[in-house]
Order: sequence, then C-alpha cells, then structure tokens
Amino acid sequence: MDKAILTCALTGVLTDPAQHPVPVTAAQMAAAAREAFDAGASIMHVHLRRQEPGMGRFPSWDPAVACEIDTAIRAACPGVIINLTTGVVGPDISGPSACIRAVRPEIAACNAGSLNYLKIKDNGQWAWPPMLFDNQVDKVTAMIAVMNETGTRPEFECFDVGIVRSVEMYQKAGIADHLEYNFVMGVASGMPVDADLLKLLVKYRKPDTVWQTTLIGREEIWAVHQATADLGGMLRTGVEDTFYLPGGERTSGNGQLIEALAACARRAGREVASPAEARAMLGLQAASAHGVRAA
Repeated sequence: MDKAILTCALTGVLTDPAQHPVPVTAAQMAAAAREAFDAGASIMHVHLRRQEPGMGRFPSWDPAVACEIDTAIRAACPGVIINLTTGVVGPDISGPSACIRAVRPEIAACNAGSLNYLKIKDNGQWAWPPMLFDNQVDKVTAMIAVMNETGTRPEFECFDVGIVRSVEMYQKAGIADHLEYNFVMGVASGMPVDADLLKLLVKYRKPDTVWQTTLIGREEIWAVHQATADLGGMLRTGVEDTFYLPGGERTSGNGQLIEALAACARRAGREVASPAEARAMLGLQAASAHGVRAA
C-alpha cells in the first residue's frame, strides 16, 4: 500500500483564538505548521484570518496577508506543500482568486457542490441562522479556471454523497482534468463520520484517484481516521477539524494531532510520506513553481 500523505488543517474559519489554540498571525501559523511538519505533515491546509487586534476570529481575503502567511510557513517548513482554502458564500470569488494568484499554492480546496449548512441545538434553536453554502457549477468552473492559471491543483471537497458522484462529471464536462477527493464527514447537515459510509464513498469515486477524509468531531472521529488509513486514503487533521485526541483529552495544538494521525498510518502498515515523496506521489510541480516568489 502507498505511503500515507498527512495534511494539517492549521486553523479553520471562525474559531475564536481567545478560546481555542488556533493560530492567527504569520508567526503563529509558521510555528503551528512547524509542529505539524515535525510530526509528519507534508501539506498545510491554510485559512487566512484578519490580522487587526481583536479580529483574529474572522476570515481575511487580503492578498498581502496570504503572502505573509505563505512565506512564513514555507520558510519554517522547507519543501512543504500549501493547500489554500477558497470557500466563500455567494457568487463573488474575487477574494480567494486574488489570494491564489498572489501565492500560487500547490493545491487549493474546490468545494464541489452546495449544502444547506445547518446545526441545531438540543432546545430546537438554530446554532446559527440557516445558510446555503452555494457552489453551483458556474462558480466551481470559475474557481478551477483561476487554479489552472496558477498551476494549482483543485482538491474537491465533498460534503454529501451526491457531491461525490458529481465530481467525475466535472472531468467529463471538460472543466477539470485531474480529480482528487476530500470526503468531508461530520458537518451536522452533511455526511456523518461513519466507517461504513466511508467504504461506499471510496466505491463511488472515480477509480484509481487520490482521496482523503476530513473528519469533524471529537474523539469518535479517530476510528474513522483508522479506517481511512486501512482503506488506503490520505489523512488529514488539525485544530480546524477537532480539538480532541483519540483518548478524549484536549490537544495542545496541531503537533499532537498529527502525531496521532501518523500512528493511524503505521497501524495500517503504511509509512508517512515526506514532503518530497508527497509531491512526487501527487504529481505536483517543484516547490520553486509556487509561493510568492513564483507569483
């Protein structure tokens, strides 16, 4: 079985850094990335945060922020692969497009379909106002066009079974020439974290394509991380996805989570890929083709 490529989801979208160990500044992001890198992560999935005092829980689409954070992570982690977020609500993709063009990441998330993004409390009240995370075909097509311009590989984020089945259609329609799947499990209104469902998702993807899981939750996610490793998938975790280690204790940061993920790979009889090995396995360009200097 192939070596396992580990991705660290460094910070997430809206988690409050005053309450949780999520990095915000370029220095914090680089330090968090280095912890994960030392533990075996070859890819860093990057969200950008507002840098003004007291605003770090909010997302940023400032290309200058993207450049500062990308440069800091690459300096801290030689040869690292950057996977940049692109998720926005609504048809305006100018923010993520500007950031992709500014840093030319190796990979960028490409949300492959729409989802009613819901969560409800035990008392019947919505945890947040119901919203549509809209990712129509025209929006996906426009996002991939920007990625093609910068030599960036789209990673198709799939929140539901129908979205998984739609991904191959993008290739058949000539929109995408390469498919990589990310099965996102644990969003309350999307796919549950379920090892039995995972086996079906692997079956429903296009054969012989790279896939990984993003598992959102507490300690219950770790059995499905192990199933991912056993089934040959690539592995991802980080404080964007969970704050809990396999034993139920809270993590101090990304390094501990990646150590636990590497242990899943090794229990499946798989070694952890180095950044150079991951780059070759995914067919990515050399590191010199990416980052601020390349842009």
